[in-house]
Order: sequence, then structure tokens, then C-alpha cells
Amino acid sequence: MEHEAATAAHSSLLWLIPAFPFLGMLINGLMRRRMPEKAAGILASAAMLGAFLVSLLVFLDLRALPHHGRALTQTIYTWFAVGDFHVDVSFLADPLSAVMILVVSGVGFLIHVYSIGYMKGDPGAVRYFTYLNLFAFFMLTLVLADNYLLMFVGWEGVGLCSYLLIGFWYTDYEKALAGNKAFIVNRIGDFGFILGILLMFATFGSVEYGTVFDRAAGFPYGSAVITAITLLLFLGATGKSAQLPLYVWLPDAMAGPTPVSALIHAATMVTAGVYMVARSNLLYSLAPVSLTVVAAVGAFTALFAATIGLTQFDIKKVLAYSTVSQLGYMFLGCGVAAFGAGIFHLMTHAFFKALLFLGSGSVIHAMDHYFHHAGIKSNAQDMRYMGGLRKHLPSTYWTMLVGCLAIAGIPGLSGFFSKDEILWKTFASGNYGLWIIAVITSGLTAFYMFRLLYMTFHGDFRSAKGHDHPHESPRVMTVPLMILAGLSVVGGWVGIPHVLGGGNQFEMWLEPVFERGQEIAALAHAGEHGGATELLTMLFVTLVGLSGIGLAYLFYLRQPKLPEKVAAGAGPLYGLVYNKYYVDEIYDAGVVQPLKATSNHFLWRFFDVKIVDGLVNGTARVMTEFGTGVRKIQTGQVQNYALAFAVGVVVIILAFVL
Repeated sequence: MEHEAATAAHSSLLWLIPAFPFLGMLINGLMRRRMPEKAAGILASAAMLGAFLVSLLVFLDLRALPHHGRALTQTIYTWFAVGDFHVDVSFLADPLSAVMILVVSGVGFLIHVYSIGYMKGDPGAVRYFTYLNLFAFFMLTLVLADNYLLMFVGWEGVGLCSYLLIGFWYTDYEKALAGNKAFIVNRIGDFGFILGILLMFATFGSVEYGTVFDRAAGFPYGSAVITAITLLLFLGATGKSAQLPLYVWLPDAMAGPTPVSALIHAATMVTAGVYMVARSNLLYSLAPVSLTVVAAVGAFTALFAATIGLTQFDIKKVLAYSTVSQLGYMFLGCGVAAFGAGIFHLMTHAFFKALLFLGSGSVIHAMDHYFHHAGIKSNAQDMRYMGGLRKHLPSTYWTMLVGCLAIAGIPGLSGFFSKDEILWKTFASGNYGLWIIAVITSGLTAFYMFRLLYMTFHGDFRSAKGHDHPHESPRVMTVPLMILAGLSVVGGWVGIPHVLGGGNQFEMWLEPVFERGQEIAALAHAGEHGGATELLTMLFVTLVGLSGIGLAYLFYLRQPKLPEKVAAGAGPLYGLVYNKYYVDEIYDAGVVQPLKATSNHFLWRFFDVKIVDGLVNGTARVMTEFGTGVRKIQTGQVQNYALAFAVGVVVIILAFVL
């Protein structure tokens, strides 16, 4: 009885997790004109800290429960009911959502604190913290929802906040355009997500996770309707999580403030698609075609984005394409039914990619202030104007070095364990082609990340003017970097694989969520591999990563003229990659311009002007002509009215008589 009472008490805390940032948003939003900038930042950060502390308490409560009974639910109220169908505003905390709420609230708290320093002096700072808290509310709602409709509310909410924050400096036309692009591209994916939910309801009569999964378990393996549902849901994921072909909005999203890029476009929102696929693991396990599509799209996106990252000079654009690539790794993991590995990489990626984005923000912050004081008009994000910054920004350099080592998969750091888990599960499942693609991507990742590090921090400062130089960011910005650097080191230790003497506690933690799905998927997997094979593949991948680092060292430190020679030798191929394969131009020519032409010449000039306006204006003209004709009867002469009256009387009498 005591245990049941404790569980009930603990589950009643779930609503507080999204409530804290919602309250912060409400106070800052209502008091926007009177709230001091610093107070707004402290309030927003305190709201995230409150959400994190409650999330931590919920996590500890789940740990205390039996392994297969780790689930807490709280129903707030019935959203709507139609006949036997009803949808509740209800929250679910299980091992999967516990990981997500800790990542969202924990990393979110650090980014909110960092933002206090980064946004200092910005006239829209209070509005910024209002939007940031609103985003956290929707993201926590998304991952705590116990049904697909409530998930969709959070899904759309984070999309709205992304639009607001990408176009935060909306007076800059290019930044406003980037916000519009993100919003519109995501609508395409969301259309598929909506159709998937509708088909799910038509098939199972419910959108609640437990009911849907229980009823789906009765369907045959490879069911066409479940395949259709999962493919439609995945279309939504390709939009939200920036996968081929709907990835194009994410690089442009770097127009927003850098902490936004760290929180929304690296650590949290863009992982919503991965979370949704992992949450729907039972459905995807029943649809092998969908799993193959997820794995293939993930692998090819990872390689495609990594190649673009090789040639970019904007420090945030490099990290943006890196994010697209790493999201591809997560989908690859899910696609080979290694859902736990996909979520493991989601968590470690949140640590080191948030660190890298915030580190780049520290660099941009320093360069922008330096350019302003030196009277230099240059792009503070262009790495060609940097170099030698490790002497001036030591805290930023050392923490970013840790982030680069982690994403490169260097043994001992978090990225090594999560990336290796995905690569090993891909190899063990027999998807050797996808494994080769992922290994190549791993080497490219190590190369372009250390290219970024060397171009930014090593060599000579390429914008020197007099004795002035960029200065380190304030402690409110560097302390979060240090904490994230620590997490980038130790964050993967919870998933040390058995072959290295660990118990892979992370996989064990998530086992109750993925157990049913992996049992179904395991039926299609043939063959077993020994520990020696796993160690050999691990060693090989590590050597590939080290080779990428060594190549970057050769290109950008030992022989800095070599990149120009290679680019010149590559000719059109380099131009193709540098211009991002002209995908934006292809979309513009093949989709945007035809739609604009159709809208202009057919929908507006013909349909709207001639059909719609013609019908309305034609009706008006008919009534005008009719009125003009009737008006002629009104002569104003009494004898004419008397005659008409008499004729009318005669006609009525004749009608009755005859």
C-alpha cells in the first residue's frame, strides 16, 4: 500500500514538468514591457531548473519501480469525447520519456543560462526568453504525451517556436525568410504526420499509445496498413528532423540566435522525429519495408550532409550540416531496429552538439565585438577571418576540443560509445552497404570537425588590426560550456558495451520500452557475430576517425595551401559540393517557381479574377441591370399608378373567374 501511494504521489508531479516553463513564458510574456532583461533571463532559467529537478525526481522514482513496471501516468482532463472515442490530456513517464525530459530540461537549463550572457543588450531579450520557455513547454509536452494527438500538439508547438526564434531578428529580411522557409517545409512533413494519425485512428480506433500497440500486435508481420501508417509518420519525421528530402530548412535556420541553434536545432526539436519513431517501435518492427526506408534515408542523409560540411566556411553552417548528418545516424540505428542505440546517440549528441554550438556562439560573440571595436566590416561567422583564437579564448577552445573529439568518436568519450553502438548493430544486422556508408561518414565527420577547430583556433589570427584581439566570453557563457564538456566525456559511460566489460546500462534501462518491438524485429535477423568481430569493427572505425583528424591536420596546419590546390583540382565537383548540390536551386526551379507561376497566372489572374470575381461581379451587374429596368416603371405620375392598380385588379378577378 505504501508503494502504491508513493507511486500515485510521484505520478501527480508530471504536470509540473511542462508547467514550469509555461509559467516562465506567461510571466515574461505578460510583463514584457516592464521586465528587466536580466530578470527575464533569470526567471526563464529558474523555470527550466524547476522542470529539470522534477524530471530528476521522476527519473529516480522510475528507478525504484520494478524493471518491467517502470511507468507513471497522470491524466489532467478529458480533452474531448465522441461516442466511444475519447482523448485525454494525459502524461506518461517511462524510461524513454525520462531520458527525453532530462535531456530537454537539463541541456535547456544550461542554454538558458548561457543566453543571459549571449543576449545581453539585445532590445528583444525578454521576448527571446518568452519564446524559449514556450518552446520548452511544447517540447516537454511532446515527449510526455501518452497519445499521438497530444504529441502532435507539442509537435506543432515546437514548429511554431522554431519559426519565431529563427526569425527572431525579423527586421532582417534574410532572417525572416529563413523562418518562413522552416515553417513551410515542415508543413509538408506535418501533412504526412496528420494522415498517419488519421489512418491509425481508422485502423485501431484509438490514438493512445498502449491501445494502438496492443491492437497492432494482432496484425501480421509486414501488414500493408501498418506499413502505410509508419511511412506517413516517417514523412513527418523527415521534416522535423531534417532528413532527405526535407532537410533544406535546417542550414538556413542558423539565422536565429546561436543558443537557439543549440537548443532547438541540435539538442531537442530536431530529435523529435527520432523520438517519435522510437516511441512507435512496435509499429515499425511490424513493417520491415518502413524500417528499411528509415535506415536507408538515415544513412544517405548522413553521408550527403557530411560531404557538404567539408566545404562550408560559416562556422554555424558546418555545425548545421553536421547535425543533419548525426540525425541520419540516429535514424540508421532505429532503421536496423536498434532503437536503444538511436536514443543513446540522441542523448550524447545533445551534449556534444549543444557544446559545439554554444562554443561557436562564444567565438561569434568575441569576433562580433572585436569587429565592432576595430571598425572591421566582416562576417563574424566566417572561419576564414578567424585563426589563432585559442590564445584569446582558452575556455572556449578547450571545451570545443572536447566536443570535436566526442563527435569524431574518439574512444572513451560519449560519441564513441553511442556511434559505435549504431555502427555495430548495423553491421550485425547484415546491412553491410549501410555500414560502409556510415563508416565513410564517420571519417568525413572527424575531418570537417577538426577542419573547423584548426581554422578557428590554430594558426595566425587572420583579422588582426593593431594590438587589439577578441576576448573570452563571460563566465555565464563559459561555465555551461564546461559542464557540457564534462557530459560529452562521461555521458556515454552509461552505455559501455559488454565487449568492453560494461553492462550497457542505458540499453537495459530502455529495454521495457523496446522489448516487444525488438522481439518482432529479431525474427527477421539472421546470424550471430562474436565479440572479436565487434572489437575489430570498433578498432577499424576508430582508425577511420583518427585518419580523418590526421588528414585535417595535414590540410589545415602542416600544408595550409593544400586545400586550395585540392579544390582547384576537383574543379566542378568541388563547386557542386560547395554549392550544396544545388538542391535549393533545384527546389526553387522545380517546385517554388512553378507554384508561384501557377498561383500568379492561373489561380489569381484566371480563377480568382475571372471565375470568383467574375461570378460575384456578374451577379452584381445582373442585379444592377434588373434594378435599372424596374426603376423605369417608377414614373412618379399618379394616373400611371392608378392604371396599373386597375389592370392588376382586373387580372386577379379574371384569374378567379376563369
